[in-house]
This record gives sequence, C-alpha cells and structure tokens, in this order.
Amino acid sequence: MKALEFSRKPARYAAAMIAGALRPGAGASVGPLRLRDLDEPEAPADGWVTLRPRLAGICGSDLSTIDGHSSRYFEPIVSFPFVPGHEVVGDLDDGTRAVLVPVLHCEVRGITPPCPGCASGDVNRCERIAFGHLEPGLQSGFCESTGGGWSEVMVAHPAQLVPVPDELSDEAAVMVEPTACAVHAADAAVRALDALPDRDGPVVVIGAGTLGLLTIAAISDVLPDGTPIMTGGKYAHQKRLATELGATTVVSPDELNGAVRLATRSTKLAKDHSGSSRTGGQLTGGAPIVVDCVGSEASLAQALEVVAPGGTILVVGMPATVSLDLTGLWHREVALRGVYAYRREDFRAALQLVASKDLGRLVSATYPLSRYEDAIVHAADAGRRGAVKIAFDLRKTSERKP
Repeated sequence: MKALEFSRKPARYAAAMIAGALRPGAGASVGPLRLRDLDEPEAPADGWVTLRPRLAGICGSDLSTIDGHSSRYFEPIVSFPFVPGHEVVGDLDDGTRAVLVPVLHCEVRGITPPCPGCASGDVNRCERIAFGHLEPGLQSGFCESTGGGWSEVMVAHPAQLVPVPDELSDEAAVMVEPTACAVHAADAAVRALDALPDRDGPVVVIGAGTLGLLTIAAISDVLPDGTPIMTGGKYAHQKRLATELGATTVVSPDELNGAVRLATRSTKLAKDHSGSSRTGGQLTGGAPIVVDCVGSEASLAQALEVVAPGGTILVVGMPATVSLDLTGLWHREVALRGVYAYRREDFRAALQLVASKDLGRLVSATYPLSRYEDAIVHAADAGRRGAVKIAFDLRKTSERKP
C-alpha cells in the first residue's frame, strides 16, 4: 500500500527544524516524512478491523511534528516509524463508513482493569498510553502498531469507530474529529463559567484557524443566548467565518485587547518608568474565560493579558516549549488549564454540530498522497491563502485500490 511514513532520523529531523523555521511546512521536503510502499498493518489483537481512509485531515500537531517543532515530551509516547493522520473518515470491510476516535486508551490496548481515567469515561486522561499489546502512542497516527490516515489502509479497534450517517458528506465527516476537540473545549468553558461567582463578561477565543473556528461554533451552541464571544481573525475569510459560526465581536488580533478592554470596562496598565509598555496590553479587568486555540508563546501571553482576575484560561491549541511571565497568573489568581482531545461522547455531539453548522465547508482543498509536500505547505500557510482545512484524498487517485 502507499503511505506517508515518519521515521526516527535525527539528521533529517534537524533539517526539518531549520527548513520549517524559514518556511512553515517546508520540513516535508527535507525531513523524515516520505511516501513509501508498505505492507498493510496487521491487526494487533482479535477483534480489530481494517479501516480504508477516504479523507484524512492535516492538523496543527501534524505540522508541528513535520517541521520539527513538537515538544520532546512526546518522545516516550510515540513509536517509530509511524504513519501520521488521526483526522480520518474511511470504509470498513462491511461497507460501513466510519470516523476514527484516535485515542489509544485502555480498552483499545487490551488493559484490564482500566485506569481511573478510562473507567470514568475520560479516555483522554488514560494513564496507560505506552503499555498493553500496542507500541507506545497517544493516538493512532502516532503509533507504529496502528498505521494512520495518511495511507490506503490502517487498523482500528471497534471502540475507536463511530458510524457516519448517510446524509453526511466525506468532507463533513473528516471535520468530526477536530470538532470533537472543540466540543470538549466548549464543555470545559461552560463548567469553568459555572464555577465562577460572577458569570458576566465575554468569552474570548484566541485564534481563528480551524480549531478556533470550530471552538467558536461549539461554544456558541452551548452558551446561554446573549453571551458575547470575542475573537481576533488575521484574514478576511477567518473574520467572516467566525461571525457566521457565532462570534459576536470579530477584530484583528492586535485589536483584541482593546476590544476586551471596552467590553469589560477595564483599563490598560500604565507604562513603566522607561517609557515602554510593560506587558504590551495588560488589562486591569478582562474576560472571565479565555480559550487559547493556538498554544504559542504569543497567544498564551495575550491570554494572560485579557483574562480577568480569578478567571480561567483554557489551552486547547497544542503548545510546545514557551517562555512566559507568569507573575500576572499568580497575582491575579488566574487558572491555567489544558484541554486535550475528547471523551468518546463528544463525537456524538460533534456529528450533530458538523451537520447543523455545515462545517464540511471548512475543507478548502484536498490532495493525493503523491502531492504531500504541496499539501503540507498549503496547510501550514492556510490562513494567508484563504483556506481553513486541508486534507488528503484517497478516493479519487490511483493510490486507492478498488
């Protein structure tokens, strides 16, 4: 079968780091990702099934890995070589079309009794991601044993599969996995708001890429009517989509602090004695909930600037190694919480949200595996090129066996 394989090759990884720093996505051409002819993956245990991808998305964590920017935290929980791709809609041998739930939790790994997280249904908090009858891997697409969506064939446990309704297109279905992340973030935002003594104020979403837009859609679907949702969009299509999906105030990213200041009747901290801005926009008040869908040093710094004292920052975008001044977090008693992946039940809500808000329209372009370098550069530069989600298409190429 044809597949894109990511190998453990330190020299190529170093080259990808350099190339990716110069041009996002350029790591695909010099790094350890290569199109190969591979044997189809074998089922690691009884009951596993074959999944033949139709569409497989390219997400921010994939791009970070390819450009050599991912954190070394992941080294013990990834096994090489692996086939990337965890945003997948594909066909089962019985003709069922299904979406992949990629988390490799205790049930998938054949571990009994399950860890406390899995026992409670929080499979995203599984403690056994490096054990069981699979090689280490936090998700399919980062595990040698399972294969991934950037291929003609992968394997999956039945607990990882959610049937797709006939009326949902492949383009809509491939958006279900990232939308499940957004649903999980929206649930966290509601619970964080409920825990506050004063719920007044906007919810601020930082980032208007794929994850930011989906999070706006999910939050607007569950918050009480009239709750302001504010975001910053760098490009015209991001601003338009953010408004269509539920944001009430959409400005440029560098205008977001000012918009929050006006909405919350806050003031901006004075300059220090040297005459330069001490923080670049620290507010005295702010929003009770800030959702960071980027995870960069700049986005986290902005989140700390616009969150209210006693408020909560939800980190939904995958961060790496960053340098932050956390004095304000301490002084203002701000909670900083990670929001990773999803519960399985989030996929049911995601299927409904994708259908009701027509989220399949966010798939801007698809590519065959043979054009993977072009696809990854497009995904890395999606915003500037007027795009949102880029995916690999295994349906219409000679790479797909009939």
